[in-house]
Amino acid sequence: MVYAGDPKILLLTLTKFSKMAEIKPMALIESMKKKVCEHSDVYFRTNKRTGKVTTGKLCNPSTKEPSASQTAAKARFAKVTTAVRAILAGSSEQKTQLEAEYKSQTKYGSLFGYAMHKLNGNYDQNGDLIGG
Repeated sequence: MVYAGDPKILLLTLTKFSKMAEIKPMALIESMKKKVCEHSDVYFRTNKRTGKVTTGKLCNPSTKEPSASQTAAKARFAKVTTAVRAILAGSSEQKTQLEAEYKSQTKYGSLFGYAMHKLNGNYDQNGDLIGG
């Protein structure tokens, strides 16, 4: 049997009308992350919850020294990351709430990534907790 169409339609056709054969389309990339090799500039990322594979490429990377605002942003990110890790390491009501919200969404592939997204607005420009 020669078939040049969509494999999903073929799978549906064969499984719906015939129990003799079942075709499962082969996934070329099941689960990848980071680069294929050290010389590649294409990055792969697989969402653990949905299985969706995304790719990205770093085009024209900067070769000059970071500016003062970039250095400040990096320091703020480090402080917020440390604070979020501390929240997730403990056993608080906030962590339990974050876990429940994380399980009900599919955009973020890790609890840490979801917590960074959710809690990032709670910190000021210096990386200090707002109101605390």
